[in-house]
Amino acid sequence: MAADSGSGSGSGPEPRVRIGSFRDSAVSFGGSNNTNTVHHGGTDAAAPGAAQLLEAVLNLRAALVRVPRGEDRTALDAELDGIAEQLEGAETIRPGLPARLRAALERWAPLVESVSAAAALGSLLGMLGG
Repeated sequence: MAADSGSGSGSGPEPRVRIGSFRDSAVSFGGSNNTNTVHHGGTDAAAPGAAQLLEAVLNLRAALVRVPRGEDRTALDAELDGIAEQLEGAETIRPGLPARLRAALERWAPLVESVSAAAALGSLLGMLGG
């Protein structure tokens, strides 16, 4: 990934960002309340299973230890714990669970936007559709 300046109109050069290729990667761009997660894995990438989604939820839960404790963090912890319980030992992902998890990530975006485990989880949710 590299940044260079282009020749735009106006008072000075327009900044340009050039990004090479990504394969099976999750990348997050943006700042507060503006996060775009991109997954590039091709159309033949298999949707994640319950075990893979559980692992990503547990990784995010572990990464949140570094986030200061507060009312929002406690609520997110409880939501992630509930989702992890539903995924534990499951062979398939229950309908509605990815939407519930996606909504939790959106609701608490300011808490998780700097946590790389959230980008990885968002990537898996993207592979599940929606």
